[in-house]
Amino acid sequence: MADKSKEGFWKDKRVLVTGAGGFIGSHLAERLVELGAKTRAFVHYRADGSWGWLNNSPWKDRMEVLAGDICDRDSVFQAVEGMEIVFHLAALIAIPYSYHAPYSYYRTNVEGTLHLLQAARACRPHRIIHTSTSEVYGTAQYCPINEGHPLQTQSPYAASKCGADKLVEAFFHSYELPVVTVRPFNTFGPRQSSRAIVPAIITQCLTRETIRLGNLHPTRDLNFVEDIVEGFLCAAIAEKAVGWTVNLGTGREISIQTLAEKIAELTSHSIALEQDSKRVRPQHSEVERLVADNSLARQLLGWAPKIRLEEGLKVTIDWTREHLDGYRPGVYVL
Repeated sequence: MADKSKEGFWKDKRVLVTGAGGFIGSHLAERLVELGAKTRAFVHYRADGSWGWLNNSPWKDRMEVLAGDICDRDSVFQAVEGMEIVFHLAALIAIPYSYHAPYSYYRTNVEGTLHLLQAARACRPHRIIHTSTSEVYGTAQYCPINEGHPLQTQSPYAASKCGADKLVEAFFHSYELPVVTVRPFNTFGPRQSSRAIVPAIITQCLTRETIRLGNLHPTRDLNFVEDIVEGFLCAAIAEKAVGWTVNLGTGREISIQTLAEKIAELTSHSIALEQDSKRVRPQHSEVERLVADNSLARQLLGWAPKIRLEEGLKVTIDWTREHLDGYRPGVYVL
């Protein structure tokens, strides 16, 4: 089990976060700085020099920010060199866009992960924490979903992440790389783009009376980002976690319709729900039900979620209200 008293573990640890400019990655990079880690933040290179969500981070001056591309082997090797712990979060994640550009997902998520693993073989960090997704399970064949559940990839995004997971598994068996795969169920919180369901609902609730969504009946296991970040940290510390894949989830599910109604209540809005055909996944691609069995995370990592759904939603609503100018409410974002 991970010893939660080991906050001193991170003091001066040389740590890399790939995808550090993104939603979860930025929260993780900031938390590592808070804990005293020497944090290298690998962000996607942009011509304007921006660092994604780290642009306005109060911790950015205490990180080494390295711009590059997970698809470029040389920049990945540069990022991994000298690191003791590597958190690999760099990925393309939007499911709807994966239907339009599947090769870009293969290139980023599969080839990018291969570059990371090859760099790790050469540089030998003490541990690599790889990010999976609950989408690799597809629609639940039984609930709650444990790590032995069959994999069924119902979108190009899910297929690319499954491919990356299997590469990580292969490198553990073939080269004894010290890898841990964490498999978060749906994460939400401040900074998430409106291509995700929670900010898509919140931004519409704050600005309009009719909420346009895709299918309303699927259920999801929603996790606040701070809990997921702590799960990553536990996976890096837990002595016996190497070689394992571990679910991070609450073990509770909520339908999209009920979620929309709950957010409307929390924003004090009266809304009408309307299905938007553009937001509906292709036939046979909708994942109908996701709910985690988190018993392995509790046992192996010493991790359990602490933040209730309503508490996390309130924090996210307040943050979104203050940052509405960064969204386009009602516009369907691929």
